[in-house]
Amino acid sequence: MADQMRAKLMGAAALMAAIVLWSSFALTVRGISSSSLTSIDVAFLRFATPVVILAPWLARTVRALRGERIGVLLMLGIGGLPHFLLSALGGRLTSAALIGLLIPGTVPLFVAVILYLGWRERISRRRLIALAAITTGIAATALQTTSNTTTAGIGILLTAGCAWAVYTIGLRRTGLGLIGVVLTICVPATIMAALLAASAAVPSHLMTGTAAISDVLLFTCLQDIGTGLLSTLCYAYAVRALGSNLAATAGAISPVLTALLAIPLFDEPLTPGVSAALALIVTGVTVFNIAPRHRENGPKRPVAGGRALDRTPSMTPGMPPTGAASTSEVA
Repeated sequence: MADQMRAKLMGAAALMAAIVLWSSFALTVRGISSSSLTSIDVAFLRFATPVVILAPWLARTVRALRGERIGVLLMLGIGGLPHFLLSALGGRLTSAALIGLLIPGTVPLFVAVILYLGWRERISRRRLIALAAITTGIAATALQTTSNTTTAGIGILLTAGCAWAVYTIGLRRTGLGLIGVVLTICVPATIMAALLAASAAVPSHLMTGTAAISDVLLFTCLQDIGTGLLSTLCYAYAVRALGSNLAATAGAISPVLTALLAIPLFDEPLTPGVSAALALIVTGVTVFNIAPRHRENGPKRPVAGGRALDRTPSMTPGMPPTGAASTSEVA
């Protein structure tokens, strides 16, 4: 009994750590504009760090890619540099609260629509109600904006949510293991970010040597090691200790924490419109995560060891790549 209680407490602590780290994604994306780094600098640091850490598995991943479908690889790639740059641009035009709310909050909606249109996967009645709440929350967010810049930023954040939804579907259909997916996303993203920075196609303070070392260390710790790696490990442990439904439901706290932390960090007010959207979208995502879904037609692609991928969207975008991993299986 004591061991079981200790495991539950450690699972709760791991889950809270994951939630804080998830919030740090939106907060650090919002903070890029006030740092000495540019978006492409942060993108390079974000994706290069996992490549360096996981370099011993590169050769194995290259061999595994020979059996993967091109379409699935493209879907996974969208969750890398394209998703990050969209998030950074949308964040510069809006607020940390909207980054933390709109990107993860709209993923279930986009996934459901894409799966229905592309594969005729049916949606359960309870999930339809959840998606209606999410849609209403998005509408509430759009209606309360008063500037064209913020409206454009909301549109970009919704596009980032759609990009993460495409990635999530690719994650469900890939035959790659966890480390293979991380490297499949991070290697091309690192190369593309380096080429964009070196060619001066986009501004880079890393290339000009004007980036502050303190900012480099801060974003490496929070974006790369924290959000990208530690949050994945913490969430995986929490799922095993507490169960998938509880972990997924508690994950909906992340946008709330982001909105609250943005008040002292960026002096962003929590307006009635944002509060209403927050309540609607978080409730919708929570219901969506715990509601039963109709099973997808046809078998899923197996991963190494014969385990099937069964990955559904959760409130955890921005983390390559298990941020959208299913709450029903941790590879």
